[in-house]
Amino acid sequence: MNYAHFIREIARGSESARDMSLEEAQQLYGAMLDGGVPDLELGAIAIALRVKGETINEMIGFLGAANERLYPLLRPQGRLRPIVIPTYNGARKAANLTPLLALLLRRFAVPVVVHGQIEGFGRVTTAQIFRELGLMPSTSRLQAQETLDNGGLVYVPLTIISPGLNNQLALRSRLGLRNSAHSLVKMLDPFKGEGLLLTAATHPDYLDTMREVFSALGTHALLLRGTEGEPFANPKRRPRIEYLHDGAIDILFEAEHDSLKRLPNLPETCDAKTTAGWMRRVLSGEVALPPPIANQLACCLYASGYADDFNQAKAIVAVDGSGLAVG
Repeated sequence: MNYAHFIREIARGSESARDMSLEEAQQLYGAMLDGGVPDLELGAIAIALRVKGETINEMIGFLGAANERLYPLLRPQGRLRPIVIPTYNGARKAANLTPLLALLLRRFAVPVVVHGQIEGFGRVTTAQIFRELGLMPSTSRLQAQETLDNGGLVYVPLTIISPGLNNQLALRSRLGLRNSAHSLVKMLDPFKGEGLLLTAATHPDYLDTMREVFSALGTHALLLRGTEGEPFANPKRRPRIEYLHDGAIDILFEAEHDSLKRLPNLPETCDAKTTAGWMRRVLSGEVALPPPIANQLACCLYASGYADDFNQAKAIVAVDGSGLAVG
């Protein structure tokens, strides 16, 4: 493959660069994931795309290459769509509540796969909080499948399902910048289209890109503005939550903008031990679940097929929240 040709076309700056076709993007990214692109050219491509910006067709092509190399999981038996939660940002200011949402879904017997990286590079990761709660990461795809089938909730390191994308994420430490992989990992479905993605971004442009890619592919996903990039609703002020399915977009909740009447009871610090302890108190009913998280839980129950309609899902969380107290 002539990498100089691709670099010459995409590295002319944001005004003069030529966009790749979907097929070209899939071919190039496949070579990147396979480790076939030399380091010099790989860095040049990553920086060029960062400057130019990826088109929707390019992202669909990149995602196609990633999905071709994705080690899949089998959908558990039953009518519910398994929920896929990508967790790649971690927390540095406020508590990372992604594990709480996964644990709440397990209470309702909704299958959940959480995937991400264990090392947080100074941030508190979901894997670190799960460890405090006694849930360890899977060490193989076979173990991940067995845990999912038997317990309904599994944490899978990215290295197990997509080592190529894991290598692309590692470029950030060498180049100092994000690259396409940071968006692609949030669009991975280990169930090959049979899962429900819980996806978030903080920048509006990335939300727009994900929305267009999901709509083009008919992906089932819940899309929201993330909390420090993590896919849980801000517990102090609910973001807009969209349900994308079969090319359609339903707004399940609009964003809240009013001033808070009272602050939710949240962990005092964001370290893993304190966060895990607070989550135990929420799960026992001792501490109230913040309403935005309860709203997001209702969205998940509806979109996964647990509830027949959205009003029923909201009622289930409000009335039959498995011992939860909602603030």
